[in-house]
Amino acid sequence: MSETKTKTNAEKRTALYRIITIGLMAALVYVGNFLQIKIPNGVLVTRIHLGNSMCLLAGLLFGGLSGGLSSGIGAALYDLFDPAYILSAPYTFISKFSMGFVSGILRRKGKKESVSVIIAAITGQLTYILLYLLKTYLTIIIIGGTAEAAWIAVGTNALTSVINGVLAVIISVPLYFAISRALKNTG
Repeated sequence: MSETKTKTNAEKRTALYRIITIGLMAALVYVGNFLQIKIPNGVLVTRIHLGNSMCLLAGLLFGGLSGGLSSGIGAALYDLFDPAYILSAPYTFISKFSMGFVSGILRRKGKKESVSVIIAAITGQLTYILLYLLKTYLTIIIIGGTAEAAWIAVGTNALTSVINGVLAVIISVPLYFAISRALKNTG
């Protein structure tokens, strides 16, 4: 009976660590979004920021579900507190969740760590970019813009998204290796 109780306590501890980890990584994603340069592109606002690097880091370190939740929660909270982005918070949750989830899932599947981490980070970022550009196009169309205006906005946002993506991969991959070693050493 005490063996069952010990497992239950261990499972509770693991669940608590997971909740704490998701909360801490969500906070890092939230703060990373504040380190930004806003760029107006006509109707919408795009920006270069460090939030994506924290989304990728969350997925790489903690796997698909925890990384996805951290990414989605942190980025959606940022949107909820910025009047320019408040309406896109639900979509942001989905797209940033997808980035963290994809990078976390792919990281776990790789055989050679360095290669799998880089591929996971790039693929997670590409997933987000595609979803973000789809949102940009649909937003312009929904608010009554022409297809031409939507494609112009997509082009501008694609440029900033690629810059964000490159920065995110360059930042998150070395951070992953530094932090994962420390996490392994602490158990």
